[in-house]
Amino acid sequence: MQALLLIDIQNDFLPNGALGVPDGDHIIPVINNIQHKFNCIIATRDWHPANHGSFASNHVNKQPGEVIQLNGLTQILWPDHCMQGSPGAELSPRINQSLLSNVIFKGTDPDIDSYSAFYDNGHLKETGLQVYLKRNGITSLYVAGLATDYCVYYTVLDALKLGYATTLITDATKGVNIHPNDSQKAIMNMEKQGAQLTTSAQILND
Repeated sequence: MQALLLIDIQNDFLPNGALGVPDGDHIIPVINNIQHKFNCIIATRDWHPANHGSFASNHVNKQPGEVIQLNGLTQILWPDHCMQGSPGAELSPRINQSLLSNVIFKGTDPDIDSYSAFYDNGHLKETGLQVYLKRNGITSLYVAGLATDYCVYYTVLDALKLGYATTLITDATKGVNIHPNDSQKAIMNMEKQGAQLTTSAQILND
């Protein structure tokens, strides 16, 4: 059985959000258009406490974009985003949420970030996604959402390591691109690691 996995399509990651992905809103109609092709659709949400260690504001004299060590892991500092209970943490109202089967929350531990939908960045704790997929007999994942070069990227790599047949929907994801071509490099590496690439048009034609 296959599932559509929608990564962090939250207000703070859309243009004008606290950590807006350029053209991030362009993927929403693409995703809405293919949802009917899937019987299981899972969304993820960053769900950070206000004291989260990835927020530059929680460190003295640090700015977003700077890199620190956080509990032994390299951590990029971000603007405050997707704080628990805030409007920015809500899924975009433009996404059709009526077909969602489940929502997975991640990034809830203030001491460690969680890019992947499966684990925190240290692979110390699971988010519950793996348990849900196993319980529902899902062996194949189609991945879309934000951002290509961070949360989508690490989710796809973990899915492959866990043995899922994993496909990236290339026109249903957008990247931050802190460095030029970060997203393209991420897509190339996902494919190198075993991910399949497809488009929404191909899905609709299947």
